[in-house]
Amino acid sequence: MTIAVTGATGQLGRLTVDALLARGAQPAEVVAIVRDADKAADIAARGVQVRVADYGDRAALDAALAGVDRLLLISSSEVGQRLPQHTNVIAAATTAGVGFVAYTSLLDAQSSPLSLAPEHRETENLLAGSGLAHAFLRNGWYWENYTTDLAGTVQRGVLAGAAGDGRVAGASRRDFAEAAAEVLLGDGHEGRVYELGGDERLTLTELAARISDASGKTVVYQNLSVEQYAAALESAGMPAVYVQMLASSDAGIEIGALDTDSGHLQKLIGRPSTPVVDVLRAAL
Repeated sequence: MTIAVTGATGQLGRLTVDALLARGAQPAEVVAIVRDADKAADIAARGVQVRVADYGDRAALDAALAGVDRLLLISSSEVGQRLPQHTNVIAAATTAGVGFVAYTSLLDAQSSPLSLAPEHRETENLLAGSGLAHAFLRNGWYWENYTTDLAGTVQRGVLAGAAGDGRVAGASRRDFAEAAAEVLLGDGHEGRVYELGGDERLTLTELAARISDASGKTVVYQNLSVEQYAAALESAGMPAVYVQMLASSDAGIEIGALDTDSGHLQKLIGRPSTPVVDVLRAAL
């Protein structure tokens, strides 16, 4: 059985390749689909097949998916371009006769109010109508989303956001990667929809307290309006597309859009999700 992972040099992709190998997949059975082979040199050194294809290059995708039995389609990082890119991958998978496709979607994608949801929703609909056997891995929020500027957050003593008292059922990227590997290697996942979230369902006030525990310095949560939060992100130099995405996400958190108690993640990985304080300490 040959298993391919798109975006294999990305953060989630690398961890998924690791998880596949740790769960017994033979390196020669794993295909890492990447845009830049040089960035995959360490993956190739482990005996994994590296094939070069961009989501926008249909011909390259056709070649990269030849002989693949199972595919993890990791959603594109190019917000606003995802649907045409995913369309290319799904079409190439159909042409190649891929037997099963797992897609990394978004919690409650079909009804989520988040600005990220439409592209995920449309991709799910496209995959559902493709005739390909598939599963939806509706990933919740990565705790690592809060570690990009963690040192700055600790230095300022403030975690800013616009989520009110809403809860985030976050988990580590590694948790989500292990869930993906389990679905790719296991049986009986066709047609399944997994709402994936962690055990800790935290408000950002509680997350700030966890940051305090991890760092040994007091950090408090400052709740802003969505407009104030967007302005703060913009003033920090964040690109407009990400400003809108993060502000929308916090508005969604406030109404429960990134919270779940499904238990699907824990059942797939066979353990509780990684404690957020461990993720924070590793980042620090």
